[in-house]
Amino acid sequence: MAIANPVKFFQEVRAEVSKVVWPTRREVVLTTIMVFILASIAAIFFSLVDMAIRVGLTGVLDYFGG
Repeated sequence: MAIANPVKFFQEVRAEVSKVVWPTRREVVLTTIMVFILASIAAIFFSLVDMAIRVGLTGVLDYFGG
């Protein structure tokens, strides 16, 4: 196993970081908005599913429970 050269390592890290394409401010804002919208839609969907299951289960238990 070769001994790592710290100077070479940091040169390679710097070279790789320079290849990264960073998002623009507009892209970050739009992506953030989309995440909030989709998270809200998912929350509403799962709340409705939870309510439907609760109503159905309560109806079944009331019917058979007495």
